[in-house]
Amino acid sequence: MIRLATDVGGTFTDLLGYDEQTGQVYSAKSLTTIDDQSRGVVDTIDAARTSDGLEPGQVGFFVHGGTTVINAITERKGVRTALVTTRGIRDVLEIGRGTRPDLYNLRFHTPAPYVERALRFEIGERIGADGSVLERINQDDMERVAKALQAEGVEAVAILFLNSYANPEHEAACAAYLSDRLPDTTICCSHEISSLWREYERSNTVVLNAYVKPIISRYFQKLETKLIDATVRCAHYAMLSNGGVASFRQASDAPLNLVESGPSGGVAGAVRIGEFLGEQNVLAFDVGGTTAKCSVIVDGKPRVFSEYKMEWSRQSPGYPVQVPVVDIVEIGSGGGSIARVDEFGALTVGPESAGSKPGPVCYGFGGTEPTVTDAKLLTGVINPDNFAGGKIRLDVEAAREAMSGLGERLGLNVENTAQAILDLAEANMINALKLVTIQRGYDPRDFTLVVTGGGGPLFAASLGRELNAKRVVIPPHAGIFSAWGMLAAKPRVDMRKTWFRELGAEAIAPLERELNTLRQSATGYFGQDTDEALTFVVALQLRYRGQEHSVTTHVGTKLDPASIADHFHAAHKTAYSFDLVGTAIEITGIHLVAELQSPVISCHTVNGDGLTKETAQTGLRKVFEGAERGWVDSNVFHREKMPPGLEIAGPALIEEPTTTTLILTGQTVQRNEHGLLIVTEKGDT
Repeated sequence: MIRLATDVGGTFTDLLGYDEQTGQVYSAKSLTTIDDQSRGVVDTIDAARTSDGLEPGQVGFFVHGGTTVINAITERKGVRTALVTTRGIRDVLEIGRGTRPDLYNLRFHTPAPYVERALRFEIGERIGADGSVLERINQDDMERVAKALQAEGVEAVAILFLNSYANPEHEAACAAYLSDRLPDTTICCSHEISSLWREYERSNTVVLNAYVKPIISRYFQKLETKLIDATVRCAHYAMLSNGGVASFRQASDAPLNLVESGPSGGVAGAVRIGEFLGEQNVLAFDVGGTTAKCSVIVDGKPRVFSEYKMEWSRQSPGYPVQVPVVDIVEIGSGGGSIARVDEFGALTVGPESAGSKPGPVCYGFGGTEPTVTDAKLLTGVINPDNFAGGKIRLDVEAAREAMSGLGERLGLNVENTAQAILDLAEANMINALKLVTIQRGYDPRDFTLVVTGGGGPLFAASLGRELNAKRVVIPPHAGIFSAWGMLAAKPRVDMRKTWFRELGAEAIAPLERELNTLRQSATGYFGQDTDEALTFVVALQLRYRGQEHSVTTHVGTKLDPASIADHFHAAHKTAYSFDLVGTAIEITGIHLVAELQSPVISCHTVNGDGLTKETAQTGLRKVFEGAERGWVDSNVFHREKMPPGLEIAGPALIEEPTTTTLILTGQTVQRNEHGLLIVTEKGDT
């Protein structure tokens, strides 16, 4: 059986397939088709059929990730959406929270809600915080709202009633009524997406889910039709933001869970690479054409946030949504990031990207402004004749002309201008890596840096040196690693619930009952009769009495008050650098992670027969290592022809169809028995 994954990025669409019987790997990369992303997916299947002999009819597992959801939200291209809510809280969506991401930033602004006030409707009803019905839902109000929605011609309706996480009775009744009156309108209830408290965050969550649901439903229907036409007729799965996978139907019901679909595949893959290396602590870093993304993996598990803030910045609190998302820091610094001189005469790189069209200047598709890719080309790192496996021949002179124009404004020659772009891009990347390590309470020296993406290996060696990481690892198929990682992910569901108790012996029995109920729900979600094929991880939301917010704490399998307290004190100290041992602890929520055990991709063992340093070396190329060292001779090697155990000293370039790894002077690289490139500083053990 062939397992197949596709990942749609801002610039490229990637494919990776793996034959479980023969170990053969299929790969393809094509430019993303912005107008219809499903067309780009089929393009990669056709390309893999032509280049590698992929037989689509033999595919028994298909998983897909991409940027459809996040693009629709950030570009505000969702559908016309209305909000129906409890009388008196119509404006919660716009009022938001009073907290600021940066207290003294005078450029702070509150973002506009995704539903304008004229499309926010109130209905008389009230559920208490304990789930009791305080006021029955008003039938006349529902009739009035139904008529207004019909007149407005909305395509989606979000329903958010106060305290519906404790009792969804009124939301369900309203949804049934509106579905009957508006049969062609998408209806989303908040309790179907989140069972957590905090009405503002719940409002954002259900509104954004409704905002993109019709688009994602149509997209998956179109993609599924094209896959079937291409004879990929197995079960189809989507990559979720929590690091797991779900069926197209399940993903369409709650599309907000796809908000970081592509990047989470890379994190799932980094977890798998850590297993091969015996590393529990991994720093995952991916550089694509548009963005750079990083995440931290501790004790073999990625950090998963129960609340995700979309479009958060120092100037804006963004849009908090209650969906589980792998802790990913993303910046606008990729291969296509455009370099410019701002009004103050300073060089800037990104966040605007050239994307796939027109793309970097060297692509020859109409780009006129130099990018990071152009800079890497002009410093000798990228081979113009072998880019994307030779499918795109890069125009060096066009890139040089564009870089020269930028250099004139900076007073620099072409090489130093290109190096300045790379230095600035690298500085942005270092800041992002420090955000997920140092500012989360972790020391990057304790981590192995796993670098992926088409642009990641170009920067890997210098990033590892700057962070002083234990070692730098470049996995096989690094340029399409998010797709590889999707084949390493398992079907997963996060069952979360707001639940209040003071931690103590009397809380354990009811906690066990709640967990058993969640386990049964998870078993039903996967369509299983028993939970024998499932593995469970339990986390609790805990806080000290008197605190407002909680800390997610993994408590293991032993539900003992003293053990839980010890885990919480440690988690609180990691997050905030102090603990309050002796202070009463409160439980505010339960988080049960369930995974369905299923086959995942493996790193094959490299057959070294006939592989030598001489057959691997393909030539010599000059690489610019900055103004201090200038142009240096670098040996060039073909990655797949390198024998396991061979140690190569930098400067060197390791080429493969989807990317190039740069090894600096003073570093060595070795390809191990699983095909991983391991970069270390000379003298490191």
